[in-house]
Amino acid sequence: MTALRAPGARLLADVGGTNARFAWQPAAGAAIGDVIVLPCADHATLADAIATYLGRLGRGTPSECAIAIANPVTGDQVRMTNHHWAFSISALEAQCGFERLRVLNDFTALALALPSLPRDELRQVGGEAPVPGTAIALIGPGTGLGVSGLLPDGRGGWVPLQGEGGHATLAGRTAREQAVLQQLDFQYGHASGERAISGQGLIDVYQALQAIDAPRQPRREINAAQIVQGALEHDNAACLEALDLFCAFLGTAAGNLALTLGARGGVYIGGGIVPRLGDAFDSSPFRSRFEAKGRFKAYLASIPVFVIDARQSPALLDAAAALDHNFD
Repeated sequence: MTALRAPGARLLADVGGTNARFAWQPAAGAAIGDVIVLPCADHATLADAIATYLGRLGRGTPSECAIAIANPVTGDQVRMTNHHWAFSISALEAQCGFERLRVLNDFTALALALPSLPRDELRQVGGEAPVPGTAIALIGPGTGLGVSGLLPDGRGGWVPLQGEGGHATLAGRTAREQAVLQQLDFQYGHASGERAISGQGLIDVYQALQAIDAPRQPRREINAAQIVQGALEHDNAACLEALDLFCAFLGTAAGNLALTLGARGGVYIGGGIVPRLGDAFDSSPFRSRFEAKGRFKAYLASIPVFVIDARQSPALLDAAAALDHNFD
């Protein structure tokens, strides 16, 4: 790293399995700017990506850094689930020359941002008004499936959840869903939520349907964007069914999370996939599946769901807040 120093400044990062989003904060409480998105695949290590960003700015090394990352953070060693980057927090701090480095799960950071998100960056999909002072749930499909939430601390604040709910076992409600999950279980050894409710999950659901309907035919190579485009723009039946199943599985998982947390404060959907579906998500099986919990249908029917479509990464905002507050 450069020997130049930028005292009091902060480097903020939101690192997913596909892209790393970096930003600069001149000082605590100052506006966050200079956002640059770097593809993770273009850099051998996280340290290399940090060096690229700082090199582009040319301002030297900031005093502090906070990184929200798509991975559990349980100690000094971090190994990403959906990318090959792995690092020691203490070694990265020393290598980059930061006086302080804070690393937290990206969905923990996003959960902390939920109470302050502007209303015009949220789109409500069903339900009524949120109940103040009650638990809030967060789930979001992207490269993986992030799950978190906020619990009231009894003093007017919040305690964020730091878990890996995206890897909980996924259940199917219909014979078709069960057949798809059986294919995923055979392929991976465990049909978790992330195996169906993520970018790669959408591809695997599509290919599972191929395997069920035409077992002797070679699997079609396709990416998640092509499936969404085929469903929304071309009315392709195979793509439509895969996307409907994706939304139904998300509804099941989100409803389970809402029941588990008692999330009458609302369920928020983050990640990069759902906001791109637009109004098609509203008419998908998501909401009906979210509420399809037997005797608790009425309970869930009142819980609002909000799709997050933020102009700036909320995780960057709370990466900054993580430098000011300790919630471990």
